[in-house]
Amino acid sequence: MTVETRGRLVLAATPIGDVEDASARLRRLLVEADVVAAEDTRRTRALAARLGLTIGGRVVSHHEHNEEGRTAELLEVVAGGGTVLVVSDAGMPAVSDPGFRVVQAAVAAGLPVTVAPGPSAVLTALALSGLPTDRFCFEGFLPRRPGDRARALAALADERRTAVFFEAPHRVAETLDAMVEAYGAERPAAVCRELTKTYEEVRRGPLAELAAWAHAGEVRGEVVLVVGGAPAPTGATVPDLVPEVLARVDGGERLKVVVAEVAEIAGVPKRDLYAAALAARTR
Repeated sequence: MTVETRGRLVLAATPIGDVEDASARLRRLLVEADVVAAEDTRRTRALAARLGLTIGGRVVSHHEHNEEGRTAELLEVVAGGGTVLVVSDAGMPAVSDPGFRVVQAAVAAGLPVTVAPGPSAVLTALALSGLPTDRFCFEGFLPRRPGDRARALAALADERRTAVFFEAPHRVAETLDAMVEAYGAERPAAVCRELTKTYEEVRRGPLAELAAWAHAGEVRGEVVLVVGGAPAPTGATVPDLVPEVLARVDGGERLKVVVAEVAEIAGVPKRDLYAAALAARTR
């Protein structure tokens, strides 16, 4: 056991598809940890087998139905100087997967917690979407009931940041329909399916176009939906937008890039906004 991993709770990201994305640190932790707390013990053992590894410690289940009861047992191992490795079926534990409760309890108990970072469906989909990535929010899974889902989407109607959602494949079409209703047919979005896997697919376009695609055939695999942020409030003029442009440029972004993004969202001419921003900078 290395000094780095003794007496710690370690959350480790696992591949979301391609097993070659497993980090060297994850591989070492699977072998060296005293306890591996797995969302699905069979899937974790299968991952280790594909990596050509033998899990060295005790493997216990740690999922949404037993997370609360398992926490004390895991923290007892950490308090005793051991290493507990927490893994989900794919991606980062605690992000729409078990892990939050045990981290919260470890922090409250003053026990060491660290992360072995790696694959993330949220960030992978965001990067592939072609939508703005400078500011975004993650909303996890939307409610299943139509009314609850509609209310959740309505609460995000004015959200300017790009939004990322998880969704079950059999609900993608109806969720896109609900998004059209909440955000309009032309809101840009992307459907990211089977990321890093053999049949990876990313569909980009207006929400209405994506909804039509989803209704045309069965959507399969694990899905992440990425939706562009709300446009600037109606009535925004070029002078209104100049301070936002200059603030982003002062933060290190390129003027032409910022102008193009802001003008598109606000629906104002790029040429006019560029001229106004340039004039303001040279004053």
